[in-house]
Amino acid sequence: MSAETGSGPGSGEPRADGPADLKNYLIDQIGATDFRIVIATMLGMYALFAVFTFLAGGGINSLGSTWIRLTYLFAAYAILSLALNLHWGYTGLFNIGVAGFMGVGVYTMAVLSTPPDAISGMGLGLPLIVGVVGGMIAAALVGLIAAVPALRLRADYLAIVTLGLSEIIRLTLNSATLSNWTIEVFGFGTGGGSGIDLPARPTDGLVNTAVGEVIVDLLSPTIATQVIRRLLWVFVMIGFVIAVYWLLARVGNSPFGRVLKAIREDELVAQSLGKDTRWFKIKVFMLGCALMGLGGILWQGSQGYVSPDSFRPIVTFYVFVAVIIGGSGSNTGSLVGSILFVGLLFEGPRTLGNLISNTFSLGSAPGTFDGAIAPLASLDIGPLLAYMISNISAFRFILLGVVLVVLMQKRPEGVLGHRTETASAISLDRPASNGGETNE
Repeated sequence: MSAETGSGPGSGEPRADGPADLKNYLIDQIGATDFRIVIATMLGMYALFAVFTFLAGGGINSLGSTWIRLTYLFAAYAILSLALNLHWGYTGLFNIGVAGFMGVGVYTMAVLSTPPDAISGMGLGLPLIVGVVGGMIAAALVGLIAAVPALRLRADYLAIVTLGLSEIIRLTLNSATLSNWTIEVFGFGTGGGSGIDLPARPTDGLVNTAVGEVIVDLLSPTIATQVIRRLLWVFVMIGFVIAVYWLLARVGNSPFGRVLKAIREDELVAQSLGKDTRWFKIKVFMLGCALMGLGGILWQGSQGYVSPDSFRPIVTFYVFVAVIIGGSGSNTGSLVGSILFVGLLFEGPRTLGNLISNTFSLGSAPGTFDGAIAPLASLDIGPLLAYMISNISAFRFILLGVVLVVLMQKRPEGVLGHRTETASAISLDRPASNGGETNE
């Protein structure tokens, strides 16, 4: 950073001499702490969607709902990305069965806590906290079942095993025959392909308290009660993101975490130092699976209803994209990657498409791609835009592919991959000599 120190009274603060120096100074200030990086990224995304909302003619209510949805998805993907980073970024375990472990957590919680008289599915009606803890334990145990035989294999075979297990879990939950059998034998069922009803979010009841009624009375003229309920749950999810981040930071800085990073770098060296690497991998695999189950409960388990289709492999792909963008091996990178993925690649294309369709009169979309590109010969891009907006989900996958290809070529380590945590307990950087040059 090209910044100088002023020589006048009160000097000592860096002084930028031009736009480039100011830019570098701001980047250095933001990157000084992990907290600043995450907050700056979130504020930038909020500002971008505020522009989208107001250009589309939306008001404060629309902007508030947009920000709440963004934060909800940020938090959901952040928890799952942190859990995946524990497997892949810390230990080098290539787990592509994230969606399956989410499903185990959510359905276990549902079976334990859903009332027996639910419209779809039948549960035991136990307290919600029992269901949440039970879901995490069940996800960890399924992770143990997968880890014991799979961790004998190389990384690519582990990926195949976890992907296959994820699909086995989804198809098992989708079985109406299994659900009917468990209802007859045990008194509970998953609902099969019809899904299962879920307990209400515990924060929804706060709106009915005396304090909640006061808040609703104050805000109801401008904010709907349902929006207030979603906002309260978003605060809960943010709290869990902070807790999971703190937990993984403690794990990473512990002797246990340093062994995990050593396994990632060279498992043979870790074994030569007397570490039972297989046992370490089993334990970290169970912990990560438990956190994936928790992430599924907080996300899919908070919507009042869930079906097996919520846990397709595409969910795992999205989580991997978030970790790749942020940089594997960095917890802060997982948070930043989740924010960038949700804002720019998941919600961004749909929001931009709605903005274009509301701003311009594009007419009806052509039924084929040939019909969309044929008018380009006469410089008419309206049919192509209408076609792209009507098929925004498919074009979003194209955008994801392009972003991944460019990222692998330009910055394969991700946005914050340079901050990957090493296995050493102390910094291995050489001290600088006089003049700021490193010792050779």
